[in-house]
Amino acid sequence: MSTIDAASEKKICLRSSDGETFEVEEAVAVESQTIKHMIEDNCADSCIPLPNVTAKILSKVLEYCKKHAESVAKSEAEGASTTDKAAADEEIKSYDADFVKVDQATLFDLILAANYLNIRSLLDLTCQNVADMIKGKTPEEIRKTFNIQNDFTAEEEEEVRRENAWAFE
Repeated sequence: MSTIDAASEKKICLRSSDGETFEVEEAVAVESQTIKHMIEDNCADSCIPLPNVTAKILSKVLEYCKKHAESVAKSEAEGASTTDKAAADEEIKSYDADFVKVDQATLFDLILAANYLNIRSLLDLTCQNVADMIKGKTPEEIRKTFNIQNDFTAEEEEEVRRENAWAFE
């Protein structure tokens, strides 16, 4: 029996916005502060509804939470050496890098779900990925990347550039 199983044999039922149910170990579910507080407040006797998260996104979020819960369990296991902890850190960094290699729509849905479920590490990871997509790009390149229509007139855009000249240096 793995450390995560020993820590939590209790299963938590989660229901996505499209009605699909997921049974997950409590140790995985409590990666979400929202769900953790619901459990602490005894609101988890039946299935916890998550009206802002679709089944597709919830399954990705739960995959992330499971991997991170397992990584924490490995790092905190008795007898885990510094080398083991470093290896676990490298493994999770590699996993995270691969995890955010998704299309933009999925990435933005993951950001919304991480925010709603209050999973700070996932929110930080996904927002950092968006920040990296923006870094070093001109406003025009950013608009193209995120399919944003320029709603400034030429005069308005020139005024903004003049007022914020420091940002365009």
